[in-house]
Amino acid sequence: MTVLGSGEAADLVKARSVLLESNGRNHHGPEALRAALADLHDFWLSSRCAALGLGGAGSGVALVAVGALGRRELCPYSDLDLVLLHEGRTAVDTLAEQLWYPLWDAGIGLDHSVRTPGQAVQIATTDLRAAFGLLEVRHVGGDPALSGKIRDAVRKAWRAGIRGRFDEIVETTTERWRRGGDVAHRIEPDLKNGHGGLRDVALIDALATAQLVDRPSAEVAAARTLLLDVRTELHRRSGRARDVLRAQDADDIATTMDLGDRFELARALSGAARAVAFAAEVGLRQARSALPRRGLAALRRAPVRRPLDSGVVEHAGEAGLARDASAAKDPALVLRVAAAAARTGLPISAGTLGRLADTAPELRAPWPRAALAELLALLGTGQAMVGVVESLDRTGLWGRLFPEWGAVRDLPPRDRSHVWTVDRHLVEVCAQAARLTTRVSRPDLLLIGALVHDIGKGRDGDHSVVGESLARQIGERLGLRGSDVTLLAAMVRHHLLLPHTATRRDPEDPATVARVLGTLRGAVGDDGGVATLLELLAALAEADSLGTGPGVWSPWRRTLVQGLSGRCLSALDGRPFVAPGPPDPAYDEMLGAVAADDAPHVRFSRGDDVATVAVALPDRRGALSAVAGVVALHSLQVHTAGVTVAGGIAVLTFAVTPRFGGLPDPALVRSDLVRVLGGSLDLGGALARKERDYAPSTPEVERTAPARVLWFDDEATGAVVLELRGTDRIGLLHHVTVALERSGVDLVWARVETLGSSVVDAFGIAGAPDRAARTEIERTVLAVAAGRAGEPRP
Repeated sequence: MTVLGSGEAADLVKARSVLLESNGRNHHGPEALRAALADLHDFWLSSRCAALGLGGAGSGVALVAVGALGRRELCPYSDLDLVLLHEGRTAVDTLAEQLWYPLWDAGIGLDHSVRTPGQAVQIATTDLRAAFGLLEVRHVGGDPALSGKIRDAVRKAWRAGIRGRFDEIVETTTERWRRGGDVAHRIEPDLKNGHGGLRDVALIDALATAQLVDRPSAEVAAARTLLLDVRTELHRRSGRARDVLRAQDADDIATTMDLGDRFELARALSGAARAVAFAAEVGLRQARSALPRRGLAALRRAPVRRPLDSGVVEHAGEAGLARDASAAKDPALVLRVAAAAARTGLPISAGTLGRLADTAPELRAPWPRAALAELLALLGTGQAMVGVVESLDRTGLWGRLFPEWGAVRDLPPRDRSHVWTVDRHLVEVCAQAARLTTRVSRPDLLLIGALVHDIGKGRDGDHSVVGESLARQIGERLGLRGSDVTLLAAMVRHHLLLPHTATRRDPEDPATVARVLGTLRGAVGDDGGVATLLELLAALAEADSLGTGPGVWSPWRRTLVQGLSGRCLSALDGRPFVAPGPPDPAYDEMLGAVAADDAPHVRFSRGDDVATVAVALPDRRGALSAVAGVVALHSLQVHTAGVTVAGGIAVLTFAVTPRFGGLPDPALVRSDLVRVLGGSLDLGGALARKERDYAPSTPEVERTAPARVLWFDDEATGAVVLELRGTDRIGLLHHVTVALERSGVDLVWARVETLGSSVVDAFGIAGAPDRAARTEIERTVLAVAAGRAGEPRP
């Protein structure tokens, strides 16, 4: 690197490019790259200082690095954070310009300042961000004694003023967490600013410098390295400073870091971020308790211990152990502490977690009744349990209670509608189930079933089948009765039965009801058990959707699932099946109007959650696709579509909700439909323009999985169901039905379910297409779903 001795910043840029290219070619690893980058910049900066005559010991001028360079954590395109320190030296501004300008001219990101010792301490006591940076001062060039003096003075001032600044630290940290989200659970996490990111590690360091907490643990240090390694690779591959890991970058980075694929990378990042987030949260609590007390506060007596439960007390705003409590003698103590913490909203103290982790044995099977009771008490607290379970999990106690948890811990979701890792999803679903316990006769089984319904994920095989076996194992270990173990296992095995059946088949068809009841009778035998299982499955389906992500438990999904479960319970009780009521007289008027003028007629009916659009028109091929297109053109999201034909007149019924605003004028819908059928309105072009106007700013093709088609045979009716899973867009139902109609398919019904940006469309097809016909239909539908096959696209 002697070429850098000239002090030309262009040489620094060239040397940095060579270094990045060499590392990319030979891949010595991101940690080695950061060290090499720090050495390279240190060498150039110290050489520049010498060339400018900055002087050495006793000169009263020093150049120091803060931020990433100060920590020697410089990623390829991180800014250089530099401070020129001086003790009243004249012409220091000229010297500073000679340092900064070459870097600016070379296009190197630079954050700079010029300070006297007094100014440095002053800024550190008034600007929190500057204080964090100055705590990491590292000498680069000039007078090392001055650098050390500033470092010691800033740290002394930090420790002396921490009590008055602590509330600001908590407030800014909480706001940063709110903006950045959880690194552990974001599909595209902010590695630097998110909750569990690199700024949280810096926070722990700062609290340790104030002598309020210990230095970061080995687990946090390892997490820091992983976060830095991923951020380093993100910079190197993207060619610019980036903190947010995008989905399209993750596979390449995972391969480079020998982590398999983006899912393995996401799992590693989740574990690292959760370790950091937990340490930061505990660190803030410990730091508040350790703040120095002054004045009258120093004279106050230490807070007393307030009993919360047997062996559990509140002390200094945290849940802890009573002095005589012993986990070795009290098998239910861990769960009693957890339940008390969740019930009172208090965090469990770090000391208590550590003591329990060191002394609590594994519970023998079957669990004592007291332990099961405390588990149910914890699960029944709802959202309050989430943080408590997280704290137990990060200290190894949760895995001691549920050894099966290891396979789902930090496991990333494969479905884009999920916003949580699988383990966190289980806890969130359990929290949602706690709100539904009064709807079921067995709230205990609902809570346990919610907690373990996806426990089979992360292993080979169908997760519902694997989970059934694991649930049986867990139920027996918890000490449940044999019949309850059977119910729990059936809940896990069939937790998708109601939502899948309701969206893939006609829930109003008696054959669908009979199919569901037959499946459940095979699982639990007697009808009494089937009735209990049905209400548990209905509540679990709701909790599962609510714990998956926003918008998943849509009004229409609720209508379908509750309608199906209600019909099953009605049939089980022996009550006659309640068929749809007599036709609305307005429908007869519509049929008469179509027969009279041979033109379409439209009618809207408003409901509590969804509206119904009924369209009557002369029967003709393409009627469904035409009406679906016009409905989409008026920004109506379709949930179901049904078709009936009588006397040469087709009646199409859609359940819809407006995408934007309210319902359109039925007269305008009818007018547009007349124009489409008459050929004066280019429906494909109009939909393409609308789709272009409302298209997302980021192309979805870069972010989403390819569409899939699944086939289901309804043994009861002989019908065939085609299910399309893909990314939703305006007019998708129209485009797919056009493709199906052109393939000669006779559609009898359609059901559309939107889950976030994903869609699951199911189509009932009359007849039974053979394998060759299915292959061709599938190819056509997938082409349309991908935006090909000739339909107009933006």
